[in-house]
Amino acid sequence: MNNTPKSLRLHIGIIGRTNTGKSSFVNYISAQDVSITSPVPGTTTDVVEKTIELAPLGPVVLLDTAGSDDNTELGSLRAAKSTAVLDRCDIVCLLVESNVWTEYEDRLVAAIQDKKLPFIIVVNKTDLNRADEVFLHKIGEYTTDILLCSAVQPEGREACITALKEILIRLAPDDYFQPPPLAEDLVGPGGHAVLIVPIDVGAPKGRLILPQVQTLRSLLDAGAAGTLVKEDEYPGFLKQLKGDPELVICDSQVVDMMVRETPAHIKATTFSILFARFKGDLVSAARGAGMIHRLKEGDRVLIAEACSHHPMEDDIGRVKIPAWIEDYTGLSLNWTVAAGKDYPADLESYSLIIHCGACMLNRRAMLNRVQQADSVETPMTNYGLAIATAHGVGGRVLEPFPEAHRAYTQAMAPTDHDKNRGSSHTFADHQGA
Repeated sequence: MNNTPKSLRLHIGIIGRTNTGKSSFVNYISAQDVSITSPVPGTTTDVVEKTIELAPLGPVVLLDTAGSDDNTELGSLRAAKSTAVLDRCDIVCLLVESNVWTEYEDRLVAAIQDKKLPFIIVVNKTDLNRADEVFLHKIGEYTTDILLCSAVQPEGREACITALKEILIRLAPDDYFQPPPLAEDLVGPGGHAVLIVPIDVGAPKGRLILPQVQTLRSLLDAGAAGTLVKEDEYPGFLKQLKGDPELVICDSQVVDMMVRETPAHIKATTFSILFARFKGDLVSAARGAGMIHRLKEGDRVLIAEACSHHPMEDDIGRVKIPAWIEDYTGLSLNWTVAAGKDYPADLESYSLIIHCGACMLNRRAMLNRVQQADSVETPMTNYGLAIATAHGVGGRVLEPFPEAHRAYTQAMAPTDHDKNRGSSHTFADHQGA
């Protein structure tokens, strides 16, 4: 990968009232005319994303938003999008003008604090009006991370950006600098992992997909070796090896073949399960997969896609997963698909959420989705775990992760409520978990 994907970059939200200079601030930081600027309020109408390198912090995404205090009907929609962008932020820059603090700033701070996000108050336009001590004392009650700047004064840019970097490095989440392991903790230095990579119509021509590349890189970083093989060549290849690999990783769509052909003493999992841990909360996802065994006839199930790809005839999320789960459970379920950055507000109306691998989301955005589901007690799992469960091998591919495996089996066990309800469903995966 020559460029760091957006989903692995630190996301910095730029929010504030209309005409506080948010777009000018984005242009100021990036030294480019990224956002259109104008003294006319409401110039920015949607979220503008700019990816830059902010050394030594590294790759970041700046999220320029519309003003939050436009009371018109269209303005309300813009404001809603600006607030929703908090779900994607790691850090927030709240832009204000010197000596101006209104109910809108109070609302924005409350929204930021509700998301438990670190934030910086950026006092902009200091060339027009100097911030007085009373104002600085007031905003100091919200945070000590305060930056004074003028986004139209080039002579002060270097000092402003240096100060901004120092704050960002201090506020950046720990997992930005030390992300959760992908596969490197499962294969020791000098070890060997086999990666089963199907090459089909869904595979990009001439290259591997991002999760496969990232997994291979994680093995190399750990001093381990990774061998790639197609699914139809895997059984013969495994027999040719002089010793057993420490780990076998496969695409979820061939998980039944991998489990069938892999001796029980060799650790085995899927790319999707690795990313459930890397991007979100594997224990929670495993618990959600176990809840597949407790679905009832007609239950609503949400398929959540982080990207907005063009659906294929045999689309994995829209076609294959619903078919596999209904065949496995013997139930007719009510399926809904949500694609892109929109996420339904009525999560409590679903019995289960099955989320994609989140390769287009950063970890905070994925964890936020997990939290939203948890807050309304709606179980969530991901594509890979749902597929493994529907093929009766969920327990096998979770064995490398004892805590997640335990959560999976506990979720499958009938509760007293289930027993009182007289559920008669039994599933083969209970025996193999």
